[in-house]
Amino acid sequence: MGAPGRGSEQNKYSPKPRPCKLKQPPIPGPVEFESDVLAAMATPAHSHVSAEFIEVFGQALDDLRTVFAAPDGMPFVIPGSGTCAMELAVANLVEPGDRAVLTETGYFSWRMRDLLERHGAVVDMVPAPAGSAPSVEAVEAALRKGAKLLVVTHVDTSTGVLAPLAEYAAAAHRHGALVLADGVCSVGGQELRMQEWGVDVVLTGSQKALAVPAGLALVMARPAALQAFRARRAPVGSYYADWGLWLPVMEAYLERKAAYFGTPAVNNVFALGTSLRQILAEGMEARWQRHARLSRAFKAGAAALGLEQIPAEAYQAVTLTTLYYPQGKDASGLKAVTEAGVTLAGGLYPELKARYFRVGHMGTARIGDLLTTLAAIEAAYDLPRGVGVAAAQQAW
Repeated sequence: MGAPGRGSEQNKYSPKPRPCKLKQPPIPGPVEFESDVLAAMATPAHSHVSAEFIEVFGQALDDLRTVFAAPDGMPFVIPGSGTCAMELAVANLVEPGDRAVLTETGYFSWRMRDLLERHGAVVDMVPAPAGSAPSVEAVEAALRKGAKLLVVTHVDTSTGVLAPLAEYAAAAHRHGALVLADGVCSVGGQELRMQEWGVDVVLTGSQKALAVPAGLALVMARPAALQAFRARRAPVGSYYADWGLWLPVMEAYLERKAAYFGTPAVNNVFALGTSLRQILAEGMEARWQRHARLSRAFKAGAAALGLEQIPAEAYQAVTLTTLYYPQGKDASGLKAVTEAGVTLAGGLYPELKARYFRVGHMGTARIGDLLTTLAAIEAAYDLPRGVGVAAAQQAW
């Protein structure tokens, strides 16, 4: 559940205004960072056993339970990227020969398949065409064959597809499978109720909707996942990602004590602590609603310009939008967008890579950022000036 009471009007986080010309592009991560977060990143060097760091890290771990809506979860925060977080989750839950059902939603589903197979899993990928996710019925049919894990990319950054995670999780538990979700492009922006939905493990990176500079791999593991880890017979196939080595460290900092396995990314953790305070001041319910409003406004502006999305409406995420180039146009127009102070990301999905671009609207994004982005797209691609901007303003 979201943080009760922390999203009230009298305690609502109000993003600071900034000039219309973007300093940081609305790509799907890394996102722009608040000045307070950057200041925390520049904190003078601290020892990882100093009293100040112990308190900041311990409080950040506590706060992550609220952000993930997992009061019974065990947070792991280690130096690394989102891909490192994927390994931190998979390596501890998969043993050679374990069967995993994987939902296909884009590029990052395929990366997850490679990682699962690297750790010895037998992967049954449930396919779906670009712009959609497998039906719950198709996923359940795969689960009936027996599986230790159901693995889902909650929001696929390559396609902008939002998977029906709550429905998938319910199906998985009907068949005794654990649920692992890649939340790199969802945690902190897209609604996620980990405990309520029955999701056992969620992973993410710091550089997207959590609005912290890249460099932290985060995993939240709930009791059933920890139980499965403790019951494993084979050693964990990654030394660095072994929960057995990191768990005593996380437990110690939660108790406001120091412990050591690998040196934490001290300055990144200071930045994380600051961003989490801002997130919880806004409140999770309010934050999810703000992301939904931003998404609705930007998508309305794009639609008014005749730009089509890759995902069908039922599968559209709120943290980013993926759009086909205007008819007869291609990526060459992105140079003009960049010259206007906005950088957009190209495509990642192989079969469509040259036909679409991606726009992020997560973390610290404001409506002004998205209006600036739409204006830049209008100018670069010779689209009707002001039409997209006006539609977005009306939808906002």
